[in-house]
Amino acid sequence: MDTLSAGFDPARLARIGHWMQRWVESGRLAGLSVLVHRHGQTAYQHCAGLADRERGLAMTPDTVVRLYSMTKPLTSVALMMLYEEGRFQLDDPVCRILPCLAGMQVWAGEGRPCVPAERDITYRDLLTHTSGLTYGFMQATPVDALYRQARLDFQTSPLSLGELVETAASMPLLAQPGTRWNYSIATDVLGHLVALHSGQDFGDFLTDRVLRPLGMEQTGFHVRQAQRPQFAALYTPGEGGRAKLSDDPESSIFLQPRLASGGGGLVGTASDYMRFCRFLLGRGELDGVRLLGRKTLALMMGNHLDGDMAAMGQARFSESTYTGIGFGLGFSVMLDPARAQIVGTAGECAWGGAASTAFWVDPAEDLAVVFLTQLYPSSSYPVRRELRVLTYAALVD
Repeated sequence: MDTLSAGFDPARLARIGHWMQRWVESGRLAGLSVLVHRHGQTAYQHCAGLADRERGLAMTPDTVVRLYSMTKPLTSVALMMLYEEGRFQLDDPVCRILPCLAGMQVWAGEGRPCVPAERDITYRDLLTHTSGLTYGFMQATPVDALYRQARLDFQTSPLSLGELVETAASMPLLAQPGTRWNYSIATDVLGHLVALHSGQDFGDFLTDRVLRPLGMEQTGFHVRQAQRPQFAALYTPGEGGRAKLSDDPESSIFLQPRLASGGGGLVGTASDYMRFCRFLLGRGELDGVRLLGRKTLALMMGNHLDGDMAAMGQARFSESTYTGIGFGLGFSVMLDPARAQIVGTAGECAWGGAASTAFWVDPAEDLAVVFLTQLYPSSSYPVRRELRVLTYAALVD
């Protein structure tokens, strides 16, 4: 790896490895992996610590991790491929193909009756998390509680995608469609829409039309037998902050084929996800394979909110801060690094996963970064922000 030709100061870039080792030595993270790509080459790759501390399995470039919500951008790309085929327009009501989402009710506040939705949910609403749907794990409103009571969980439910969407449609919306940014099951609904429009199982569509064409051979909705020796353990903060085992890789639900959750079901490796990042940098094309037109991808990477996320929503959990950050069609979009109070570039897109994983793509700097670890929840430590500072501080061209 020639860090100088990639525009990095080697000594400054080496700080990333020292930073990773400090996190491992603290006991708060078992293992970390960082992959940096710039100007058509791998500029930096380093792994530290253990993927499975209990069994002494080292974190390596081939370690398989739970990507969780880093699944969402891939699902959004799948849907936009069908958009390019003329299957729908972004402002079309999704109830045209999903009648259960017609005539939704909207929560009006504690002790008040629900009110009718002023309009139907559109594809754009789902892609931008402004549909009024929510997540049960938020535990912030009575609507979230209804989701938990109904066991509306696309990760663990024995129901089909269609049955889960029908269940969600029976719950009130948290807000009027298009009026508030709220992290939600919206991308799981998109996965079901992909299946309906394509006539193909969503998991099969994503594999056949997105993952395999991009060469993401180690990415899928379960850990295959050959991958099991490389499957990482999942941790959560324990006593004194030391990471404790949360999901054992030898008994995890990810070992068996299951519901293809478009919102958070994928497992994969750093090198695989970097291929997706390079596809974004390539404006819809990678190694001669084009999945999206460059104008479609530009549309996805634009901000589709009226201002930043802070202007459109109460700051509840998400994989991003709110101020200075907008949202495109499937991922966050940097609007103003000064307002976001983090180094970066206007126009970069990013997202993360519940196990503290993250990626960002900065077209202006021709830069992509993939960060993998396995600590739940992602709000535990500011590791992703720290990595951004270290990476941008090493740029010298």
